[in-house]
Amino acid sequence: MKPATLGTWISASRPLTLALAIAPVAIGTGAASLQMAHWYDHWVRILLCLAVAACLQIGVNYANDYSDGVRGTDAHRVGPARLVGSGRAKPKHVLLVALVFFGLAAVAGLILVIRTQQWWLLAFGAVAIVVAWFYTGGKRPYGYMAGVAEVAVFAFFGIAAVAGTMFVQVLTVNAEAWIGGTAAGLFAVAVLHVNNLRDRAQDAVAGKRTLAVRMGDLPGRILYAVLVAAPFGILVFFVLFHDLAPYVYFALLAGAPAILIVLTARTAKEFVLALKLTLLTALAYGIGLWAALSFYVEVGVGAVA
Repeated sequence: MKPATLGTWISASRPLTLALAIAPVAIGTGAASLQMAHWYDHWVRILLCLAVAACLQIGVNYANDYSDGVRGTDAHRVGPARLVGSGRAKPKHVLLVALVFFGLAAVAGLILVIRTQQWWLLAFGAVAIVVAWFYTGGKRPYGYMAGVAEVAVFAFFGIAAVAGTMFVQVLTVNAEAWIGGTAAGLFAVAVLHVNNLRDRAQDAVAGKRTLAVRMGDLPGRILYAVLVAAPFGILVFFVLFHDLAPYVYFALLAGAPAILIVLTARTAKEFVLALKLTLLTALAYGIGLWAALSFYVEVGVGAVA
């Protein structure tokens, strides 16, 4: 087996999943803009939030590659190249890269703490890194436990990411952040779940008791549809108070096909396409909601009473 190239390493970082880092930061920034004159008033903090979220996401991806690879549970996966599972990189090298990205997230987070003087956030950041590692790391990874993984992903890639982004900018959290965080969390769980639907047969053999394995084929597909559709129901709250929010429904141009594909998919490659569309939906939703909230401040349309 040839050693991994730079392109292989980049592919293994799963750059498309950065949508799950960008979307909650965008929503949190939009929510924060309702408390500021301009959405970019704290642009340095916004960039630091993006750095934390992106580095954590990439670190998780490499950590999963390492942990699943050394356990031998990646033998028949479909999708981006796995460095350890394919034998193209040494486990210790993949682990080192994962730790580097976790370290970069910690540095960006520390700068945020210093700028905000909210020292309790150090504990929050430490918990986030621990949660990221133990998703597939350790003796009892929670990523293999039905329900536990979904709750953790919902909490940290949704609620915490959005609320945290807003808090470090304006030191408060409003209803838009909590509700927007719920939507972001549902998309993050949908991404996790469609991955697990794709790998359901292999995961069952490998002893991974994911929610997709536990639920079975049809119920698992229906759950995915609910996870993707629910944020558009939540969007009604924003439509009631923000005139630009209806435009966020354009994200359904990617979300609706994703649901249809998952409900009818017969091959793993179809699930891969659905995964990409889910990530695109999450990104479009997040950026759209940021615009709906931020440009209310800029141009003065729509308002929460």
